[in-house]
Amino acid sequence: MERPFQQSSGGLLTEEPSSEAAAKATWRDYRELTKPGINASNQMAVFTGFWLAGHHLFHFGLLLATLLGTALVTAGACTINNYIDRDIDPLMDRTRNRPVAAGRIRPQSALWMGCLLALAGVAVLLVLVNPLSAILAATGFFAYVLLYSVWAKRTTIWNTVVGCISGAVPPLIGWAAVEGTLELPAWMLFLFMFVWQPPHFYALAMMKTEDYRAAGIPMWPVVKGLADTKRQILFYIILMLPVSLLLVGTGVVSWLYLVTAIMISGVWIYLAVAGWSSQNNEDWARRMFLYSLLYLTVMQVAMFVDPILFG
Repeated sequence: MERPFQQSSGGLLTEEPSSEAAAKATWRDYRELTKPGINASNQMAVFTGFWLAGHHLFHFGLLLATLLGTALVTAGACTINNYIDRDIDPLMDRTRNRPVAAGRIRPQSALWMGCLLALAGVAVLLVLVNPLSAILAATGFFAYVLLYSVWAKRTTIWNTVVGCISGAVPPLIGWAAVEGTLELPAWMLFLFMFVWQPPHFYALAMMKTEDYRAAGIPMWPVVKGLADTKRQILFYIILMLPVSLLLVGTGVVSWLYLVTAIMISGVWIYLAVAGWSSQNNEDWARRMFLYSLLYLTVMQVAMFVDPILFG
């Protein structure tokens, strides 16, 4: 028996999941909706902001409440993203098996689940942490769901830069949870996370260019080509060095962080320039993508260790 079709928000015809297909959803499918990898990365960024603001008078209960609230809001935003992208996810190899795109979870179920998770997260932050952290989490949710997923991702080549706003909010939440205000070091963390994201996601886009082209998403390599994308990546990698050093001037980190930032940023620049002339753009992009993950991990560890030793 033929399955009915529905008109998607992107103008494409997509299959309406049958009740039989939706019933096959497992707890892993619902977990996948929340994009655990993105959530884990955001949790680390929240912890970094929290630690730099309050490591000297560490409040474990406050940390748990902050992480829980942020995790719920992030999970809600990612779940709604699955609902929004249900028309384009089936067109890309990387995303076609996502629970909503594959028909294992009904779109309406994902939408309600995302809304409830986000509301629960904001409530946790409002009641157990403070109003500013709740406002920041809601702002990040708005930026990811509406500014990025609904608008920028489908309409502008600057979609990645717009998406960086939400990705840079988590350390602000962590800082605000401790201080109740946003001081200069918090904004330096925001800038650090903002500038780190374009070379990370542009590298991924280079590896998945044909996927994005098939889905009609105006990612930089689709519109401008791989050569121009490589220039963009190199620009942001070079920019990461001075941006990473700004945190030292605020006094929350010292020479251990400084040395780490100079060394690991220098290696990133070297790798980018050394492979510039390579004809295998995918290999170069993969190296940039993997090193960006290593870079962020090492820098966040330095932010954790430096205040312990010299704070």
